[in-house]
Amino acid sequence: MNLYRRAARKVKRFIAYPADLKRMYAEAYFYLAWARVLKLLPFAKVAPTLGEHMRETPYTSTMEQDLVHRKVSKAVHAMSRMTWWESQCLVKAVAAMKMLERRGIASTLYLGSGRDETGKMIAHAWLRSGSYYVTGNERLERFAVVAVFGNRTEAAVLSPIER
Repeated sequence: MNLYRRAARKVKRFIAYPADLKRMYAEAYFYLAWARVLKLLPFAKVAPTLGEHMRETPYTSTMEQDLVHRKVSKAVHAMSRMTWWESQCLVKAVAAMKMLERRGIASTLYLGSGRDETGKMIAHAWLRSGSYYVTGNERLERFAVVAVFGNRTEAAVLSPIER
């Protein structure tokens, strides 16, 4: 019964959200699913879709872009908790990159490797746009950057309401 109440409360809260926020959350869910499918493919086939290899985007952004960064970050993190599939760092970073790309905002995807507390090799992915880390900014100092994909985009195609 408690599970039912929690689910009903979440649905009720979601219904109260403004329409543009609902669309962004639905878009985040879609791109998380898309990124998860891409993760199943060989990386050599996926890499060209991630941007220019070993190119970083600028660390500057406008205040309007910073607002979009925060919205996209919040939507991707919130919806990643709702997926029934694994939505870890790489899936979240690719989903956020695609959402920013759709809005004409440049971003850089980083792939890194490091070691956990037991000495086992681990990998991590994170996304930066401007000076804002959209996804995966926890414990970055533990990882050495192995690859960088800069996604330079041009003019935005969305109206200000959809941003």
